[in-house]
Amino acid sequence: MRHLLLFGLFLPLGLRAQTFKADINDLSFMTGTWGQHHEWGDMEEFWGPPMGNNMICSYRCVKAGKVLFYEFVVIEQSDSVPVMILRHFKPGSVAREEKDKPERYPLVSLDRGMAVFASPNVRLTYHRVDPAHMDILLEEKSDTTIFHYQRLR
Repeated sequence: MRHLLLFGLFLPLGLRAQTFKADINDLSFMTGTWGQHHEWGDMEEFWGPPMGNNMICSYRCVKAGKVLFYEFVVIEQSDSVPVMILRHFKPGSVAREEKDKPERYPLVSLDRGMAVFASPNVRLTYHRVDPAHMDILLEEKSDTTIFHYQRLR
């Protein structure tokens, strides 16, 4: 009886995970050019609006006038949820990830002005605080970093 009760408690969670659906257009709140001055360097992140089944992003981090790294990000609509696909680049456009192994983060949670993408090792939360500010929370195994972006354009 106890096992049946536990099964009943967790069943709704499993069903909810299987039925979570979202559309790329739900992420339009991320659109814009965002930036901040950070200890890592000056950051700029551009998100294009949803177009078709995708969104694109370019990012750069510059310190003392020299680029430290770039990112190119796409979010593509899968059958059920958008999936963030990310690659890091060193100066000279040298990819950090292997050619056929970009980092992938499916959307796991969506609320008004907030989207959470996650993989087994990383969780990224985009939160549109107000029209001029967006916070990005980067949670890794042993480290958490928050970026407080301001709208640049």
